Amino acid sequence: MSRAKLNIPKEFFSDATFVKSSDCAWLRDPFCVEVSHKDKLVGIRNSKNPDGPILAYTEDEWRAFVAGVRKGEFDF
Repeated sequence: MSRAKLNIPKEFFSDATFVKSSDCAWLRDPFCVEVSHKDKLVGIRNSKNPDGPILAYTEDEWRAFVAGVRKGEFDF
C-alpha cells in the first residue's frame, strides 16, 4: 500500500461518512485516522484535521493493508 491515489479530488469524499476506530477512544490516542468507503475507494484522513488532505486507496489495497496489520507485519 505504498501508492496513494493522490489524483482523487478531496471533494470526491465530501458526502462520505468517515468513522474513527473505537480503539482510539479506548486507548485515548490523539493520533487517530478516520476511514470512509465510497465507490470502491477507501479514503483516510487525520481525525484531528478532518478538513485536511485525504489519501485514497483501492479496496484491494486497503484489504491488503488491514491483513498485514492483523498479521503483525508492521511496527507501530
